[in-house]
Amino acid sequence: MKIIFLGCTKFSEDMLKDIKKNRKVEIRAIFSIPQKFKISYSKDLVENKNFADLSEYAKELSIPFIEINSIDGQRMEDNMEIIRSIKPDVILVLGWYYMVGSEIRNLAKYGAWGIHASLLPKYAGNAPLVWAIINGEREAGVSLFKLDSGVDDGDIIAQKKFEIADSDSIKQVYDKATKCSIEVLNKILKNPDKIKFKPQDKDQIEIYPQRKPDDGEINLKWDSQRMHNFIRAQSSPYPGAFIRTVDGKKLIIEKARIES
Repeated sequence: MKIIFLGCTKFSEDMLKDIKKNRKVEIRAIFSIPQKFKISYSKDLVENKNFADLSEYAKELSIPFIEINSIDGQRMEDNMEIIRSIKPDVILVLGWYYMVGSEIRNLAKYGAWGIHASLLPKYAGNAPLVWAIINGEREAGVSLFKLDSGVDDGDIIAQKKFEIADSDSIKQVYDKATKCSIEVLNKILKNPDKIKFKPQDKDQIEIYPQRKPDDGEINLKWDSQRMHNFIRAQSSPYPGAFIRTVDGKKLIIEKARIES
């Protein structure tokens, strides 16, 4: 299989490392996004806190490395000729911040695939693992799906569940999701011709909003369990849950425990 890889996070890097081991696939190009970039919901530049530099992997594989730098007005569509010349079987979108338009998706035999860290149609949209922990979920999962024009609403290819322990930090849950993602993608890439695409019920899709650092303020009127979930959901590598002190500072709370 000829693959074009889109990614810019540590999750992207973990997935890329594993895909490189698969002798049945060949990565032909890597697209990435700079650590600071423009996005629709913010007037200022956004910083990718989970950024990973994938350029060294492109050098190692002797393949093109292309940054989509939105600050300079660059778009994926500017590179259609490169993508078309590769004739990819699939475009893997793993740790990406922009919509991938149909004109790009349609250039690949099997379309463009993404992995979302939830059991779609639940927790579509932004920060699914953060929202799941905040809401006190005891189970989450990952969904490998075919990208469509909406938000995480494409056909499901495969899913895998995992448990969320009450003591898990967002980092620990993130690691579980990454492990499941590797297992799911590996299995599918070995037998792409046996894929069965399962349409989602789009009326059931729950789209969650983007979270900003200021959304991490703790409401001291909440009960202990809600506060505990809120704190662990936004711990490192995220900006952290916090309270505002009388001297105008933010006191970041990285970890907490509940005692009777």
